[in-house]
Amino acid sequence: MKISRRQAVVGLAAAATAAALGLSACSAGAPSPAVSSQNQKADITFWSWVPGVDKAVELWNQQNPDIHVTLDTTPAGSNGTYAKMLAALKAGTGAPDVAQVEYQELPQFVLENGLVDLGPLGMDQQKDQFVDWQLAQSTFGGHVYAVPQASGPMGLYYRKDIFDSLGLSAPKTWDEYAAAAKKIHQADPTKLINTFPPGNSAWFASLAWQAGAKWFGLDGDTWTVNIDSAETLKVAQYWDDLRKQGLISTEPDFANGWYSDLQKGNIVAWPSAQWGGSILTGNAPATSGKWQVAPMPQWSTSGSFSSANWGGSSTAVLKGTKNAAAAAKFAIWLNTNKDSINLLIKGGYGWPAVKNGLDGTTLDQPDPFVGGQNANRDVFKASDEAVNNSWGWIPTTADTYTHLNDGFAAAVAGNGTFVDAVKNAQKETIADLQAKGLKVRAGQ
Repeated sequence: MKISRRQAVVGLAAAATAAALGLSACSAGAPSPAVSSQNQKADITFWSWVPGVDKAVELWNQQNPDIHVTLDTTPAGSNGTYAKMLAALKAGTGAPDVAQVEYQELPQFVLENGLVDLGPLGMDQQKDQFVDWQLAQSTFGGHVYAVPQASGPMGLYYRKDIFDSLGLSAPKTWDEYAAAAKKIHQADPTKLINTFPPGNSAWFASLAWQAGAKWFGLDGDTWTVNIDSAETLKVAQYWDDLRKQGLISTEPDFANGWYSDLQKGNIVAWPSAQWGGSILTGNAPATSGKWQVAPMPQWSTSGSFSSANWGGSSTAVLKGTKNAAAAAKFAIWLNTNKDSINLLIKGGYGWPAVKNGLDGTTLDQPDPFVGGQNANRDVFKASDEAVNNSWGWIPTTADTYTHLNDGFAAAVAGNGTFVDAVKNAQKETIADLQAKGLKVRAGQ
């Protein structure tokens, strides 16, 4: 029988640790007797960094005067936000009622028994509304601990004008991508096909995911770690070869130099998530009409199309809230109400987690920035459907990213290779899980 991540957390922790965390099957996520009913007035605090969420919160407050939501804008990503939430949960005070939690961070919160089981509070009736693979990211041991919100199905943004000028088509395979990189750079040494950001291992993880890797899994009561799989090593070697040939940049993404290169046309392609379009539009507006989006290049021309996801987050209700029912009602509304979804889309929050989230929204229209292409319907809809839903995370994912970042940065500085970085991250990740008292082994 396949054991869920949630069950593994319960079974893997030492008995004393499990007791301290309160991870027994009967108590996990259960609302306390102090929880208010949905008919009572409630004041709820919501921590989020999602663009456009302020407009959605305003709409909620207008329509639901008995449940008032106060939005506290927090830094995006880990940047101290999760540490602050976990510290507040352990202290029993200061935690928000509702919080934005990225998919890769959910196992850590489940391990700390920090989330409310939303099934009895409405999610059991709402599960069918969500894309299967995103719902799976929020489900542990059959319990839904967060409302899926958005993801980042991958595609290839590329400067069609530059490709056309060199007689190049959008590459269908990674071999074609490497050949295009060489031709572009030979034609103009100032131009590179894209950057490999050594400090952004989430992007690298997406590329490994697309190649068929599965970094984390479960075998009975044991976590398995397979970061250094053949698929991942192939991806690492591929990008290291491009780096050594001088065909890619290794500057940080989402930084001033990177934005400048986009504006100047020095970076001519970007394998990125659907939400990457907002990044390009906002930071290189003068390049409007010169870009298009193609499906992700494939490692093989045989077999089914393979894509992956970069990013994505959920709305979770944190343990200790006295308004769990009201908080759950808001979290579900935020991610299923059509008006709310449209407001979030306008803010550029990502790809909706609800099924058919494209239909009838502002996503489903031609985009002048990519030459009038309806990239969401033409590319990202199929990409979302091709994401492998067996990919999962572990309670120490953030540490794994740090190990990879350190290794990639060392390689760029002349100490080791990208392959070395992957192999080291494998060893360090096993040690991280063992340090939490969890059973772990290498391999699938």
